[in-house]
Amino acid sequence: MVKTLWMAMRPQSFLISAVSVSVGTSLAALQGPVDWTAFLATLMGVIFLHGGANVINDYFDFRYQVDRADGTASFGTEARVLIRGLLTPPQVLAFGVTVYALAIPIGVYLITLRGMTILVLGIIGLITGVCYTARPVALKYKALGEAAVFIMFGPLMVSGAYFVQRAEFSALAAWVSVPFGVFTALVLLANNIRDVGFDGRAGIHTVATVLGGRRATTTYRVFILVAYGLIGLMVAMGLLGPWTLLSWLSFPVALRLIGMFSKGVPVDGDARTAQLDALFGLLLILGLQIERFIR
Repeated sequence: MVKTLWMAMRPQSFLISAVSVSVGTSLAALQGPVDWTAFLATLMGVIFLHGGANVINDYFDFRYQVDRADGTASFGTEARVLIRGLLTPPQVLAFGVTVYALAIPIGVYLITLRGMTILVLGIIGLITGVCYTARPVALKYKALGEAAVFIMFGPLMVSGAYFVQRAEFSALAAWVSVPFGVFTALVLLANNIRDVGFDGRAGIHTVATVLGGRRATTTYRVFILVAYGLIGLMVAMGLLGPWTLLSWLSFPVALRLIGMFSKGVPVDGDARTAQLDALFGLLLILGLQIERFIR
């Protein structure tokens, strides 16, 4: 049962959250010491919110018959505990609520540390996570899924992690958050491009079904280049130090991925995009840490 519950949270996606939180904290470290207890609390709180959202979203996808046995498994849904009959819908719903509840004591701690701004950020994350698939909002199926994950894993997480450390927001953190929001949105876009035929037949509206497979694929390739270009632009403008260009060491991986999408959408395109986000992020974090210690 424990293994099944763990699978239901889709832990393979947690690295995306960890990267965003770590980038925000690394940017804050350029301005002063890091509160490592607060960092770990932020990371765990975000993971609980992320895991809870994953579980709740699976519940609603199954309830609305969006996730079916004839659908395509992906990076985000390969566990498919409901489709495989490993858990019942009430069990999944109860577990999702429980995982969300685990974030509450962590949130209380961070609120005592940094004030009610943390509560606002947490509520935004909670509501967006639930409304991602829950009707009547169902952002994911109104072609707003990419926008939602862009905000969640980009500005909200990166700037939120920065705020926990410095008790203020940063324009630089907001700008640096954009590539990570883009990469996370591209994970979803890759999944939706692959599933464009299935989603279209099911009456599901995603960016891929709205644009069509070919234009959605072009959009995917362009925005990968945008993510790298933004880092280069910030270095050129003096907003980031030159060591952050270490993130560009992942560019050959990005080019291979772009080449794959030029020939056809790989089945594991979403997983490969998530791996690129992690590699890009880890290299950027390394660059930020070098900048921190050579100042």
